[in-house]
Amino acid sequence: MLEQREQGARRGGRGRRRGALRVAALDLGTNNCRLLIATPARGGQLRIVDSFSRIVRLGEGVAQSGKLSPDAIERTIAALKICSEHIRAKGVSRVRAIATEACRRAHNAAELVERARAEAGIELQVVSTAEEARLAALGCAPLIDAKAEGALIFDIGGGSTEAIWMRRGADGTALIVASHSEPSGVVTLAEEWSTRPTDRAGYGVLRARMIERFRPLRQKMDQVASFDPATHHLLGTSGTVTTLAGIALGLARYDRARVDASWHHCADIVRVIDGLLDLDIKGRAAMGCVGPDRADLIVPGCAIFAAVLELWPCTELRIADRGLREGMLRELLAGPAR
Repeated sequence: MLEQREQGARRGGRGRRRGALRVAALDLGTNNCRLLIATPARGGQLRIVDSFSRIVRLGEGVAQSGKLSPDAIERTIAALKICSEHIRAKGVSRVRAIATEACRRAHNAAELVERARAEAGIELQVVSTAEEARLAALGCAPLIDAKAEGALIFDIGGGSTEAIWMRRGADGTALIVASHSEPSGVVTLAEEWSTRPTDRAGYGVLRARMIERFRPLRQKMDQVASFDPATHHLLGTSGTVTTLAGIALGLARYDRARVDASWHHCADIVRVIDGLLDLDIKGRAAMGCVGPDRADLIVPGCAIFAAVLELWPCTELRIADRGLREGMLRELLAGPAR
């Protein structure tokens, strides 16, 4: 089960059933390089046997230069080599590795793809926004409340934010009604806002700007069908929402087992944001669930969350510490390697 991730990672290869299929999913985003290795469990669930995550900030400066910087490429290749070591050590049979917004934007992404193949033995696939949204939906769909008509899944990434509306069909299965991508994420927005204040007043301006930037997504969805916030809930997956949930839960340090699948009143998350705005960047970095690596990214992420809440004003939010990688793992376990 997904909840066994940390326990499985600690066990490593011990107790492996003979012949058990192991698959690996690697998500190279604008900010993070993340790997999950899993084997099938009962009831169509996943048993996570290993994981790795490193902040590489691949998209650093891409919005301004249109290319991946040499330093960002070096950081990423170093992380990919570690991922390759994990994959070999765990005897993985099938692997899928994807790259998202930073590589979609960068005109020299082919250099990274070639170096990943030559130096780390990893075949990176730069995926479209539609494919990214589909995989996120596949990974998060099990967390849609069975009593709800559907959910608005949103994934606040480093370089883009995906919004996916899923609604239950006649057979009870959640299907994608519409999905759209906005090329604004926490890294690109932090760079864009780097010379401006992130206090309460600065945040107010940023939030208003994000609402206008995301409004076309809501309008596109309205052209498909009417979204009713009274019968839907929000389902958030990203470092921003998992961090906010950890703070809302009063965690001194981030604990995935407590955060994943947790429910929150959106009003409570807004109060957490209010508290963050009263802190400077050192104060945010000192918070266990934020830390120094995310201190400059959390306020931009909060502005994106606030825009989502304004445009899809549901009262309840469920948190998913899962997404693209879980979607890939499910597909890898169901069929041949891609």
